[in-house]
Amino acid sequence: MVAQTLQQILEATAGSAALPFEPGSIVLLHFDNHRDRVLWLWASLLAGYIPVMSTAFSDNASRRLAHLEHLARLLNTPACLTTTGLLLQFDGQTAIVPTCVDMFNLEDVGATPSVEGSRVTAPSPRPDQTAVLMLTSGSSGSCKAVALTHEQITAAVTGKHATLPIPADATFLSWVGLDHVAGLVEIHLQAIFTGRSQVLVEAPDVLMEPATLLNLVERHRVGWTFAPNFFLALMHATLQKKEEQQDASSDDQRQWDLTSLRWLTSGGEANTTQMCEEVSLLLERYGTPRNVIVPGFGMTETCAGAIFNTRFPEHEKAHGYPVASLGQCMPGVSVRVTDGTGTNIALPAGELGHLEVTGPAVFRSYFNNEEATRSSFTTDGWFATGDLAMIDTTEAGQLLLKGRVKDVLNINAVKYNPTDIEAGLYEAIPQLTYGSACCFSSLPADGHTEEVVIVYLPSYGPEDLHSHVQTVLAIRQACLEMTGSRPQVLPLSRNSVAKSSLGKLPRAQIKAAYERGEYQSAAEESLAKFALFQKTTDQEPRDELERQLLTIFVNSLDHATPEEFGVQTSILDLGITSIELIKLKRHIERDLTCTSQPGSIPLSTLMRNTTVRDLATALRRDDASPSSSATYDPVVPLQRRGTKTPLWLAHPGVGEVMAFMNLAKYFTDRPIFALRAAGFNDGEPLATSLDEMVRRYHAAIKLHQPQGPYALAGYSYGGMVAFELAKLLERHGDTVRFLGSFNLPPHIKKRMRQVDWKTALLDLCHFLDLLSEAGRNDLAAQLRDMGDRDAILECVLARIDKDRFAELALSPAALANWAHVGQNLHHLTIDYEPAPSVESIDVFYCHPIKEVASGKEEWFERFISLWGDFTRDEPRFHEVVGSHYTMISPENVFGFQKTMKAALAARGI
Repeated sequence: MVAQTLQQILEATAGSAALPFEPGSIVLLHFDNHRDRVLWLWASLLAGYIPVMSTAFSDNASRRLAHLEHLARLLNTPACLTTTGLLLQFDGQTAIVPTCVDMFNLEDVGATPSVEGSRVTAPSPRPDQTAVLMLTSGSSGSCKAVALTHEQITAAVTGKHATLPIPADATFLSWVGLDHVAGLVEIHLQAIFTGRSQVLVEAPDVLMEPATLLNLVERHRVGWTFAPNFFLALMHATLQKKEEQQDASSDDQRQWDLTSLRWLTSGGEANTTQMCEEVSLLLERYGTPRNVIVPGFGMTETCAGAIFNTRFPEHEKAHGYPVASLGQCMPGVSVRVTDGTGTNIALPAGELGHLEVTGPAVFRSYFNNEEATRSSFTTDGWFATGDLAMIDTTEAGQLLLKGRVKDVLNINAVKYNPTDIEAGLYEAIPQLTYGSACCFSSLPADGHTEEVVIVYLPSYGPEDLHSHVQTVLAIRQACLEMTGSRPQVLPLSRNSVAKSSLGKLPRAQIKAAYERGEYQSAAEESLAKFALFQKTTDQEPRDELERQLLTIFVNSLDHATPEEFGVQTSILDLGITSIELIKLKRHIERDLTCTSQPGSIPLSTLMRNTTVRDLATALRRDDASPSSSATYDPVVPLQRRGTKTPLWLAHPGVGEVMAFMNLAKYFTDRPIFALRAAGFNDGEPLATSLDEMVRRYHAAIKLHQPQGPYALAGYSYGGMVAFELAKLLERHGDTVRFLGSFNLPPHIKKRMRQVDWKTALLDLCHFLDLLSEAGRNDLAAQLRDMGDRDAILECVLARIDKDRFAELALSPAALANWAHVGQNLHHLTIDYEPAPSVESIDVFYCHPIKEVASGKEEWFERFISLWGDFTRDEPRFHEVVGSHYTMISPENVFGFQKTMKAALAARGI
């Protein structure tokens, strides 16, 4: 493997050395996977260039173009290496001209290097020369390029190894790319420097299933990896679930062997002591040392981690710290805390001040940015990190971080500029006047990660309850769309806070007052206004049925407080997820006692009746005629507000539309309707042909939206349905302005013929997170020759996640019927041939199902790109993160919706 990698690097070096660039040229490396980043990093270094590790580009076209133009200026019009698959990301600009490395031909450059007798001569740079440029996040403005020198990197990896050594036979593991300094220096280069093996995996593989990290640690005998606090919280849930399964079943007693894991470093955001200690205790049962979690501090400017707390959690428990301290400096770094006034005198332990660092592991300059370099260093040469900190007064002298000087928000390890959020609020909410809102982040007393807090000065009178409620709800929704986080929103009276002389709200003072609890009365007053609004707008329960339903809604939904949630409040206003919807359904079926309605309530009933009052009306209607079956209606409204063209979403191959709830909550400017398949409820006959199904959906669309233009999209199988609906609409003279396909190619019949009832059942279990991908594949092999449905169902039920099955409130019969619906949908298309054509299409693609293609590149080239044969205009392709089953799941939907909104806007709809 090592020889093969060296061979590839030498070949890449020969190709890059043949480019018309002088030694010392800046080369931007823009890749999306570990292999390409490693290969072309070393090829560039060996060719004598200075590589710049490019970060992912924004999904927003204007921001992407602005970023590329900024890079061109910053890096003096650099060379750029990328792949043909990423070439579209450079579209619309000429500032940076990329070269596609997969178009290199070594025969053309006259080089066929090999490990033995290589003609490539490695350069011999001076220690103080720049080795690589790393881009900062640019969270508070345009990114900067940190110049990491050879001697700085050497000092950094030497210091890390001296502080956190691992045995010679242990392995380093990274799940972030080399465009992040931790992936480059802390893992990749340290492993090479110390002669250890390394394993590099893609982030989605770990984030989608935290147990994957533990499996990899066991399999590869990993000694060092890392996990920020939000991922430790995910790991905590995974480990707890494993313990509960082992307690409940004597059959599942598999134990991870994690005895190799010595260090699990954690940075990027604050580590909560209680949660991290619980993770440490759980990991200890699988063989790790008690202090395996190492909170720390590092920046791109310090080559990642530079200060490590190897005494966690004992130090925190002994001194009652709710948030982990960051420890002490490694060799190569020194730290001090000053008052920030330029005196350069360190403050005594226990006093809060500005954090400054120095030493051979600390950078010396930003590339091509003298002003940023000058302003970032003190007069005696220490780097001012921009953080507030203190050294604690214990004998250990541990570093305690107390926030950012410039107030950058850090939510789930993602940084946000609060001024950008405030600007977005003013744009989205007309009733907010400029200068009246202030955004910051704060760690709740019982939380594991920081939350967004937004305070504002109302422009309406104190008695205007309607404006109060509407403003708070609008701020919550706008912040959710910008950050993916539901904020705490707090109206303040104008006499409770004084603006600065420049008319600005003092963010630091407001945050400090909030964390001291000084605004508690304002929060209580806000809740009281919500409660009063309910009473004055006739939102009191009318009878026992509404009272019981209201109690169930409030108790089962995390964000439904009694003061803010009434009988006419829609659950969609809370940004409810598909899992929360299923949880609500289960609680209603379990706890509702004052109706003769049968125990099972169809999800479609709950999705169509999203308020307590509407659901109560529907249940009373069913009580009055319990023997009647409701007429099948494929339309499920997911979002009724907004004035823009409605968006119609066609169901995936499992027939249901719950997955779209994660997406719909981000669209408040247009109605969202979903189309669900027949067969889930009594009295709903299955479709007998694709033509029948499409015509039924077409009639339903015309009933709700008689006139175009139309906007359609479909997830997986639904992409085909949306395509057929678009053709039918166009044949009737209607305009389809937007057609979207989520990870589906035009040719599908081969895959459709593979899906029998057994396959539909296994795919459904994977889709519902009842089976992991590996578990689904194992069962498919085990059940290959089994044909009896009852026996198949019994085997599957024995292997699925029992807790998840209970959470979904499914019965074996319901699961079997759901698979039957899915099988029927696939059967309708076993002879499907896509016939040209539609006007245009937007295709959103990600990692495919493994049975179909080996990876994203093959998936695009051999399958997805063929949409061009079925449109009269060129298709537009949008690469998104995630896999086929997770592209719009909670962990990926925030990025997806931004891409989709941009695509809709580009189509003028």
